[in-house]
Amino acid sequence: MAARVEEAYSERDQTVNAKGEVTEIEIPYLVFGAEDEDAALSAARSKAASHSISGMVLDSLEVTERINDDTWKVKAIYEAEDGETPDNPDTDDETSSFAFDTGGGTMHRNQSLKTVAKVPNDAPDFNGAIEVDNEGNVNGVDVTMPVLNFTETHTMAGSRVTTSYKKSVAALTGTVNRSSFRGFAAGEVLFLGASGQKRSKKASAPWEITFRFAVSPNQSSLSVGKLKVSNKKGWDYLWVRYADKVSDNRKNVIKEPVAAYVEQVYPEGDFGNLGLGM
Repeated sequence: MAARVEEAYSERDQTVNAKGEVTEIEIPYLVFGAEDEDAALSAARSKAASHSISGMVLDSLEVTERINDDTWKVKAIYEAEDGETPDNPDTDDETSSFAFDTGGGTMHRNQSLKTVAKVPNDAPDFNGAIEVDNEGNVNGVDVTMPVLNFTETHTMAGSRVTTSYKKSVAALTGTVNRSSFRGFAAGEVLFLGASGQKRSKKASAPWEITFRFAVSPNQSSLSVGKLKVSNKKGWDYLWVRYADKVSDNRKNVIKEPVAAYVEQVYPEGDFGNLGLGM
């Protein structure tokens, strides 16, 4: 049996701008005999699309209430056909702004790029291991690493920012780019998440969403003591295993890098699902 749709006349709302022009009309419908939300929206859409409102077009629908097992309230929003007005900023045009900083990040290093000096001359050579204590532990040091942080703020039409889209953005948080993005190679960009806001409860109202990213460059031909690491992607983690070795002067036991490991610690993600282009 087909669902029955009736307009709830007493709850119709309309919006006018400063010139007294009607820019939006909200019409609630009661849908009877719909087994689920999709069926209710489909039935309401057929009714709403055939509803003739002078100068208005159907913009969106949303379920606002489930009254009982098969009865739903669905709100249809109609907007003026002639585009943007001061009180109706939601159009297909989107605006964007961009910002960046190079504040860098912090990285713990157990291995130096090279040992510049040691005093006295016969002091043991630890092959670049940093701050080796009397127990032979390699304590290392925290250093600033090159990280480019940038944000993009985009104004998106309300119809684009669905629950599915929000879930997709959340799932991409903490991933690195699987393919090139904004001119950076795969593996260099880490997505730090997004935050959004809009100034209206209307489903069609635009969202202003800020996306946050950090960039760490890929590296090749890294020296770790006498070891060579051919490639390390920007957000992979490099760590070193040390072994005891008798120093050249036969007076000390020193630490020597015997193995280096490059670990992937962030999953890859398809940044195309952010809807920002690549």
